[in-house]
Amino acid sequence: MEIIGFCLALLVGITLGLIGGGGSILTVPILVYLFQIKPELATSYSLFIVGIASLLGSYKHHKLGNLQITTAINFGVPSILVLLFTRNILLPAIPTNLFSIGNLMITKSVLLMIVFALLMITASASMITTKKNYTQAKEINKKQLILIGLLVGFVTGLLGAGGGFLIIPALIFFAGLSMKQAVGTSLFIIAINSLIGFMGDILNGVIINFQLLFTFSTIAVLGIFIGTYISKKVDGNKLKPIFGWFVLAMGFYIILKEIFIK
Repeated sequence: MEIIGFCLALLVGITLGLIGGGGSILTVPILVYLFQIKPELATSYSLFIVGIASLLGSYKHHKLGNLQITTAINFGVPSILVLLFTRNILLPAIPTNLFSIGNLMITKSVLLMIVFALLMITASASMITTKKNYTQAKEINKKQLILIGLLVGFVTGLLGAGGGFLIIPALIFFAGLSMKQAVGTSLFIIAINSLIGFMGDILNGVIINFQLLFTFSTIAVLGIFIGTYISKKVDGNKLKPIFGWFVLAMGFYIILKEIFIK
């Protein structure tokens, strides 16, 4: 199963390099179902993997002039604060056993996977829908940016996911960035959020199998370079809806597995 898991880690990286995002949302399911890591711990691993992948992507965009540091800081500060609150206070406070429905016990692990599946289903919609009518804002709406930043911090803190499908439209609608600037700035925000969240987990004593983490991350990064090379010959935007349908199917599979397939 681990061999399959590492093959899928390569797929995660290839997807990131090919279509510019989305692949990392598969990280938690891969870690949980193929490496038998508990969901809450898997979110810690995911923070590092997503953070490293996003950092590489943001550096590429920085060289192209697409990274808007000031906007990233304005958006990122409230996001980081909520992320740290979620991981250090909210997540540990969730009881192991929540409630039961008939013979089904809803545990903390089940809840995290179901919420993560719902996130996958939501994110898949942004991949499947290729025609987006994003209207660039003429003025910066700091209040809306802060609100979205708070939501992204909660999502990243709870699930270890980047939330790029929320950040990119927010940066266009409320910060007046172009699509390319929004993508580059989003990657930087995700990288900072994720890596700070991971460091917080380490400082709080979360035990990490660093050999597994670094192996998975290295393979994913290799996949990013492969995907980037392929993207020069294949239009990633044409493949994005196909990957979106795959993520959608995976989301429904997780819900079925957690609730009905035991």
